[in-house]
Amino acid sequence: MQLIPNAIVWDPSLSPFSIFGFDVRYYSLCWVIGLTGAYLIVQKLYKRENIDEKLFDPLLLYCFVGILVGARLGHCLFYQPDYYLAHPLEMILPFRDGKFTGFEGLASHGGVIGVIIALLLYVRKTKLTMLWTLDNLGIAAPFFSAMVRIGNFMNSEIIGTPTDLPWGVVFVQAGLTEPHHPSQLYEALAYLVIFVIELLLYRKYRSKMGSGFFMGFCLFTIFTFRFFVEFIKENQVAFEEGMTLIMGQWLSIPLIIVGLYYLIKGIKAK
Repeated sequence: MQLIPNAIVWDPSLSPFSIFGFDVRYYSLCWVIGLTGAYLIVQKLYKRENIDEKLFDPLLLYCFVGILVGARLGHCLFYQPDYYLAHPLEMILPFRDGKFTGFEGLASHGGVIGVIIALLLYVRKTKLTMLWTLDNLGIAAPFFSAMVRIGNFMNSEIIGTPTDLPWGVVFVQAGLTEPHHPSQLYEALAYLVIFVIELLLYRKYRSKMGSGFFMGFCLFTIFTFRFFVEFIKENQVAFEEGMTLIMGQWLSIPLIIVGLYYLIKGIKAK
């Protein structure tokens, strides 16, 4: 990282090390840190609620598969349907033109849908209630989301619009020569603040909130922030040019509404 007047030049290595000839990218590491952190957070919440450890054990697998598959399919179908419907195997295989590329494109809105479907299967197996399970995940989700956005920053992707603010970033690997908003870091910081607020609310008011409150708080705050930060993001796909609201904003609106509903319902419930 190099500092220049009114800008930061950002040109990091994408991979800190290799394993068996495969480069391990910072983005993948951020995913692992995010999932591990979320796992430990939810594990502690289960213990605090005196839930059997055996009911917790399969949760990570369900969430990992649900988030990864949902986020991947969400990106393919929401943002590049023409290409991926013509190349369906590339939706599920990390290759393009016969070369290993990893999964290039994950959409948080798809991840939310994927994890909800996975949790429907999880609660059916464990007999736990859906809203209670979502509340626990809703407390840990902002931490995971923050780590993902830090990974996006390391990858020089999901970049903000040009700016002359002193913390503007020149994303060299994206082929840019002028400073842009580090919108990934704006989101990461916001999600960490949301995570801390949720922990404080849980410790002080858990017994006073109805089921669904923390899930609602998570969805409402994260996607409300996401809705507004999209105004200072570069469009991710060509069809967003000229749109008053871009795809990320349209996908955020229903999640904001659902979050607000359960947030209010949780506050009113005894």
